[in-house]
Amino acid sequence: MDSATICLMSEMNGFLPPYTPDGRTALIPDMPWHYSGTLLTVEYRTDPANVRAILPAELELADEDPGAVAFIWADWQSCSTGGEELLDPARSQYLEAFAVVRAKYQGVTYSRCVLIWVTTDFAIGRGWYQGYPKKFGSIFVTRPYNRGKAAPRIAPGGTFGASLSAYDHRIAQAKVTLREEVESNGFVNAHKMVHNRYMPSIAGDGMSFSQIITMGGVDLDLGPAYKGDADLRLWDSPWDQPASLLPVDEIIAGYYREVGTTFAGGTLLEDNSQPI
Repeated sequence: MDSATICLMSEMNGFLPPYTPDGRTALIPDMPWHYSGTLLTVEYRTDPANVRAILPAELELADEDPGAVAFIWADWQSCSTGGEELLDPARSQYLEAFAVVRAKYQGVTYSRCVLIWVTTDFAIGRGWYQGYPKKFGSIFVTRPYNRGKAAPRIAPGGTFGASLSAYDHRIAQAKVTLREEVESNGFVNAHKMVHNRYMPSIAGDGMSFSQIITMGGVDLDLGPAYKGDADLRLWDSPWDQPASLLPVDEIIAGYYREVGTTFAGGTLLEDNSQPI
């Protein structure tokens, strides 16, 4: 076997494993990734000490309203360039439920996702690449439609429900009734994200991969934002702790918005990786 044949056989492609010669088996396709969907958000306040406890040492509490949290249900359809996933909806549709807080890094205020559950493996792969601490969950959220009596409208009076379970345990549910159109769907999830990307050493000593990164979407396409009355309930299970980590002290408001965005990469802020 000559060297050219060996080189050809060893060439593998794909964004994340499994890598194959043509790359089609990869868990996720190459960037950019395009997203269209809806966000049902409940903002609330918890003790700032709870937020501090779930942040790494490199980050500080936000100066204003440091105990503010956003618990969000997202119903997404996503694809890569060319949109072939849209013709195989199992590869493009998923839901997620996540908790966002705000934090400062080197004097700049960011949003940060601290808890998140999703319904597909490709969403987990993308999330770990981006620093989201994604886990599997069972997620449902009321969908709006413009016809019939079986769906709310994205308008004053529209009422939406949402639930989150993980490992067969209910850990969150929400209800939001829209009241008025507003400028934005809250303030907690309104900044660029600051995340940590980790991989423990295979030798069991430290982190082989440890970075602090920031990122945000581009080509934003936002629908009208609506604000309303909200109720949010959290529970712990043997395996998840939203009620203990970020308990609800005071509801701020609920929001609903259609959104579109594209993810095309982030920025490295700090690299503490160890070649172990």
